[in-house]
Amino acid sequence: MPLIDSTTTQLILWAVLGYLMGSIPFGMIIARVMGLGNLRKIGSGNIGATNVLRTGNKGAAALTLLLDAAKGAVAVLLARALAGEDAAQIAALTAFLGHCFPVWLGFRGGKGVATFLGLWMALDWRVGVACCVTWLVAAAIWRISSVGALAAAALSTTWIMVLTDGSTFILGIVLTLLIYWRHSANLARIKAGTEPKIGKS
Repeated sequence: MPLIDSTTTQLILWAVLGYLMGSIPFGMIIARVMGLGNLRKIGSGNIGATNVLRTGNKGAAALTLLLDAAKGAVAVLLARALAGEDAAQIAALTAFLGHCFPVWLGFRGGKGVATFLGLWMALDWRVGVACCVTWLVAAAIWRISSVGALAAAALSTTWIMVLTDGSTFILGIVLTLLIYWRHSANLARIKAGTEPKIGKS
């Protein structure tokens, strides 16, 4: 944990701002603007980049991935610049929660993988890069997006301990548990051998 230097009011403020930034449903917005249909009625019904890819529009999927990652990173960077490291970690957590449980969509959001990667790139780029590489390697081997996400989350705390001073370790544990919780249905499908491959509709 970082030293708590910010006031309670500041921490609450960045918790709220982080949540609001994280709750912007870029996948839904991009799909609507580009005429790709209602993501709730496509594939898994998820609002993230993997489901946008199932529309067949790789550009829209890439843009969704970038923006979902960026909102996590921006929340962290703003909180760090205007308050401190404690506020940055609070904003990281609530940005992730905002993506998963956006108030605008009845608290039915995405699974948070892109936002997870983005906020780690901002919190500590070394951990962020390590998590991205882990995702890419696992996804390339198994051709399953959720396997990449689960592998990146599982190893994130290892990267934190190896590459940093460990001040984000507790946050790393919480985010990992949330990733696995959000992927409980994926885990069941992986076990059953029915989880969709990357690029499949």
